[in-house]
Amino acid sequence: MNISIILQLNEAALAQGKTFQRKRFVFQDILDDTGKHQIGLSGPRGSGKTVILKQLLAHFADTACYLSLDSVEIDGLFQTIQTLHEKYKFKLFLIDEIHHEKQYARELKKIYDFLDVRVVFSSSVALSLHETAYDLARRVHLIAIHPFSFREYLYFTKGLELPPLSVRHLMEQQWEAAHVRQEINFENYLKGGLFPFALEEPEPLPLLGNILEKIITSDIPLIGRLLTDEIAVLRKMVRFIGSTPPDGINYSSLSNNLKITKYKAEQYVNLLEQAFVLKSVMPVGTNVMKEPKILLRLPYRLLFQPFESAIGALREEFFAEMMSCKGIPFNYLKSTRGAKTPDYLVQSGDEEYVIEIGGSGKGREQFKGFSGKKNLILSHGNEITGIKRPLFMIGF
Repeated sequence: MNISIILQLNEAALAQGKTFQRKRFVFQDILDDTGKHQIGLSGPRGSGKTVILKQLLAHFADTACYLSLDSVEIDGLFQTIQTLHEKYKFKLFLIDEIHHEKQYARELKKIYDFLDVRVVFSSSVALSLHETAYDLARRVHLIAIHPFSFREYLYFTKGLELPPLSVRHLMEQQWEAAHVRQEINFENYLKGGLFPFALEEPEPLPLLGNILEKIITSDIPLIGRLLTDEIAVLRKMVRFIGSTPPDGINYSSLSNNLKITKYKAEQYVNLLEQAFVLKSVMPVGTNVMKEPKILLRLPYRLLFQPFESAIGALREEFFAEMMSCKGIPFNYLKSTRGAKTPDYLVQSGDEEYVIEIGGSGKGREQFKGFSGKKNLILSHGNEITGIKRPLFMIGF
């Protein structure tokens, strides 16, 4: 192996890490996660995992070493780290895109068992990491790295440090005046500002298109062992979902429209979800089909539709993104005979909320039968009347 190249790239990464002054909210959580176990950072391409690793490199300086496995070839992960540890006394290894090492689960186990070092690693393919965490049991702790929440976006772009809000805070109008003034920044966030790379790219969508193509042609085939002709089906599936309103997108509709089996539709959806392209939301209700509602992750829809046409779906996808960021359980509500129902049931703390998402014209009529629940309408705009609250406020 060429150790000199690894050391050169490490020095370049260290210099870059020192230039990133602001840190993600999750950065301190990583520092506080002490012990011998390894840490896996799981999140979509473009969500800032590489920057976090380089900031950790700058934080620990001479005792840490950075390795990007999609830009340098090594002769086995264990052997490489053993050599760097013994020769240069590195104690912390920061490994980017670890899924490019085919046997990395086995290598991580050997590192944990035989070397006195710590490892923080990242991957853009959650399927790979979650399987590894299961295989390695106590040896790995996974931390999710999401794109910016709206609150974090305002911190990075405007320098605003606004306190977080809960669903109960929204219900009871417990916020600061500065929260309500932020609708002016919401559209740029929806158009791609949630990805950290947009801080330096005024037009993030072309880059997002490149990321999607790499996910479909490289990341998923690497993990999912797909045949070449299946890549075209994946691409077609994402295009179909991105061009179609989210209501009614499930395994059955994908099977019918793409002329594939329902088993294959489910397999492809699972792979795309593990690569952070799709989000499956399970239904709740009596006598309903237990197929999930399938959303795109924000803002992939804008690769297939103009903003004005996509705004209805983007509202739902924003809501789902914020619930996922905070790990808040939610399900979509579904009736058996096509009767109108609210959109989502949210479990926040010890309380359940029934939430309708939409434009300014939404009203109370869809809450019939839910009078015993805490009801909220999250609408686009700044309206705060009755049970209506601004949609963007869920981003706090």
